[in-house]
Amino acid sequence: MKKTLLSIAGIFLSIALFPQQFNKKKLDLLFENLASYNKFMGSIAVSQNGNLIYQKSVGYSDVESGITPDNHTKYRIGSISKTFTSVLILKAVEEKKLNLDETLDTFFPSIENSDKITIQHLLYHRSGIYSFTDDPEYQNWRTEPKSEKEIVGIISKGESLFLPGSIYKYSNPNYILLSYILEKTYKKSFAKILEEKITKPLQLKNTGFGGKIETEANEAYSYLYSKSWEKDKETDMSIPMGAGGIISTPEELTQFIEALFEGKLISKENIGKMTTIKDGYGMGIYILPFYDKKGFGHSGAIDGFTSTVVYFPDENISFALTSNGTNYSNNEITIKVLSSVFGKPFDIPEFKIYEVTSADLDKYLGIYSSKEIPLKVTITKDSSALIAQATGQRDLRLDAFDKDKFSFDKVGLIMEFQPEKETMLLKQNGSEFHFTKETAEIKK
Repeated sequence: MKKTLLSIAGIFLSIALFPQQFNKKKLDLLFENLASYNKFMGSIAVSQNGNLIYQKSVGYSDVESGITPDNHTKYRIGSISKTFTSVLILKAVEEKKLNLDETLDTFFPSIENSDKITIQHLLYHRSGIYSFTDDPEYQNWRTEPKSEKEIVGIISKGESLFLPGSIYKYSNPNYILLSYILEKTYKKSFAKILEEKITKPLQLKNTGFGGKIETEANEAYSYLYSKSWEKDKETDMSIPMGAGGIISTPEELTQFIEALFEGKLISKENIGKMTTIKDGYGMGIYILPFYDKKGFGHSGAIDGFTSTVVYFPDENISFALTSNGTNYSNNEITIKVLSSVFGKPFDIPEFKIYEVTSADLDKYLGIYSSKEIPLKVTITKDSSALIAQATGQRDLRLDAFDKDKFSFDKVGLIMEFQPEKETMLLKQNGSEFHFTKETAEIKK
């Protein structure tokens, strides 16, 4: 449910639209290469003028059973669910069942500042409500079913971070609460409301509210990569609700976002409200620019699943990606696919394997600091790989790709060591930072 796709703003330059140069064979090679090096498992779709122009599925939907995905395999889409929930709220406003200025105390008076938090604040992530999904303890109970009463109780225990409406801060409980508000408004389950208002009218047969994953229903498990693909735990969908509980396919995600912008779900006026951006975020949607093209969409992550959907209104082009295992940057994949769509050259990454022994890794171990950023990086090892952990962040298992060079492709991170000088150069997203080893002793 967290947002994991890097901001595309600032990465792209201006190009012209040349869809006739769309290179399907090269994209096939890209995804076959990613899959063969265990960099990506999942599906993508590209649509132009409402017609699919490219689809691809690679990897496994169930690694243990050797089941491969097809274009109808369903994935958890994480926070893209928020776009669906926003549409449902605005639909309820059109039906005069809700008002954007209605305050939260009407529904949940136990939440701090509920008399000041409006539905609009929830949609824009400007409520001040703390996101319990950021707590380390959340990982210990996310697989357990929770009732509305339990979740509201958890939210109510959290202190308000700021005065409602004053600033933006992404918080999953905002959209969980919006799900409950919809259920109280329509006196139906969120799943049923989603079906009646969106999936049934649009004939989306593979989109709906998720439950326990069933491979028999062509649903994918999710995986994390560490030496091999390891199945991740399943978050119980009673927790994320409309913040991250929907499942879908890339094809149907493109159909949904195209229908939204064509005015088939809510009025043009409300589409305008939804796409009015405040501090980088609209109502369940944000801008994803590609060169001089302006796209609207959302990304998502839940368990080992990651996803992206973006629609370019001026070109009537949409792109969606759903992954159940990512060991490479989704942002880079998105750039390469859209480069092909818009006639921009792109390269197929070359993944080099550089053999190192456990003894080879000893010269890199230690704690590194930088004068350029207030961050320390601790380098340890397991039997065959370096492990990097920055201050306050989770550890990353690095892959050796050349002499003294290591990477973590999922976030585009590269570390280049100079053992004789006891220095390390960290590269990411076009930036470079110099680190010096403080000590080779690592306190446990």
